[in-house]
Amino acid sequence: MFRRAFWFTTGAAAGVWATNKVHRKLRSLHPDSLAAQAAEKAVETGQRLRQFAVDVRSGMADREEQLQEALGLTDRGEVRELPPARYTVLEPAARTAGRDALPLPDRTPRTPGPTGPTGNEDH
Repeated sequence: MFRRAFWFTTGAAAGVWATNKVHRKLRSLHPDSLAAQAAEKAVETGQRLRQFAVDVRSGMADREEQLQEALGLTDRGEVRELPPARYTVLEPAARTAGRDALPLPDRTPRTPGPTGPTGNEDH
């Protein structure tokens, strides 16, 4: 009698556990639940991307500092001014003013050359 009661109770507990597990899974597959899960994943991905951008920016700043030190552009942590540029920037009117003096290319049609083999081909 005791053995039957034990197995009956064990079977009932397993049935309740399996039923709860199935209902939990069905609730997780409900459209509202799926939308909430997708939103959570999107927020998580956004946070990871933001952290990645912060890491990239800090790495860029560190590398820029290393390059400035290697090139001798820093004096005890202070950035020196670069020498003045040797190039002058022309205003738009000055850039186009000299184009009238340039000769125009020759527009005469060219005659085609020989079409046969010339002996210079690689075989």
